[in-house]
This record gives sequence, structure tokens and C-alpha cells, in this order.
Amino acid sequence: MPDTDVLYNAECPVCSREIDHYARLSAAQALPLRYDDLNDAKNLDDWGVTADQAAQRLHVRQNGQIYIGLPAFIVLWQSLPRYRWLARLVSLPGVYRLACWTYDGVLAPLLYRSHLRRRRKTA
Repeated sequence: MPDTDVLYNAECPVCSREIDHYARLSAAQALPLRYDDLNDAKNLDDWGVTADQAAQRLHVRQNGQIYIGLPAFIVLWQSLPRYRWLARLVSLPGVYRLACWTYDGVLAPLLYRSHLRRRRKTA
């Protein structure tokens, strides 16, 4: 199995809850997955993205290729034995289009706006 790196927003309650779940699964099975918090500047340098870009969508790197958004989730789910079925399901053409629309058009923008609100409150 190739090494897989995940860049996520650990300050986002929804994001951190989901990624913490995946991290526990991968640690329990000694899977080669690494989880990087976008709020650590050295992680952003390593990924070659800005904090704003990283906060807008999930990023996953595998074999040197970076996947963003729903394709990133699919790569991550393919790396987790308990979630491979979900990766296959979401990869089906009709399901993929609907899932992309839902993630890119609804969920990711909502999470990003929440991120910006949290930033304003702490500034």
C-alpha cells in the first residue's frame, strides 16, 4: 500500500472529528497514513499550498500526486479497508456527480465559511 498523506483543518470541529476517526483506524491497523494539520505552517510549505487553499477542501497526497475535494476522500477511503466499499460506491458515475455537487457546492463552502468565522472571532 502506498504512503498516503492527508492535509486537513484540525481547528474545524467537523473535519477534526472525521479525520480523527480515520487516524484511529489507520493507527490501529498500522497503515501508512499521515495526517497534517493545515494550521501548522511547515505543513503548508511541505504541501505547497496556502492556508486559504487548504482550508477550502480536503487534500490528500499519494505517490506524489495531490487530490483535492471528493477525489481526495476517495483516495483516503481506498486506503482504509473499512471504507473501500464507500470509495467504490462514490466512484460510480452518477453517484460521483451527485457527491461532487454536494461536497463542492454545499458542504465544503459551509465548512469554509465556518472556518472564516472562527478566524474572525480569534483575530
